[in-house]
Amino acid sequence: MVGLGNPGERYRRTRHNAGFMAVDVLAARVGARGRVEGDAWVAEATLGGAPAALVKPLAFMNASGGPVARVLAERSGSPADLVVLVDDVALELDTIRVRERGSHGGHNGLRSLVETLGTEEFARVRIGVRRGELLPDDLAEYVLADFAPDEVLTVQEAVGLAADAVLCLLEEGAAAAMNRFNARRA
Repeated sequence: MVGLGNPGERYRRTRHNAGFMAVDVLAARVGARGRVEGDAWVAEATLGGAPAALVKPLAFMNASGGPVARVLAERSGSPADLVVLVDDVALELDTIRVRERGSHGGHNGLRSLVETLGTEEFARVRIGVRRGELLPDDLAEYVLADFAPDEVLTVQEAVGLAADAVLCLLEEGAAAAMNRFNARRA
């Protein structure tokens, strides 16, 4: 389970770190403690009855592919083993979407994964981070901004829902997770 985000305290509460937040929720739920392994934070866990690695690449978002590829190689995994948790400005703040595969959709973290791994064939759970109908002109500034105080509870609920979706995906498969979570809001 890979959460995408940016390392460091400056970015901890930003929209772009929703993936990191969801991995933190998963780790807390199963009592997994992580450690830094080179260019990634990794926690070993059991999810859905199977061993899993919870991963937060410690490279910036647009360079996430390298750390993820390394962790996969060290664990003899393949891109098909991945579930990527990622922020999505196309989705409203309290919405998530589960996908079996897909394009990067302009998201630099997903683009890095696709380019490095050479495939779009990995599952993802997209966490909505947009508030309101219109996006600002400076999208980078928007996703690198902290969530507003009145958004924090909604974000916490959404990353919890994303964690639930990951468990459903692992235990019941992609179709069940998409049916159960794609229409739900936090």
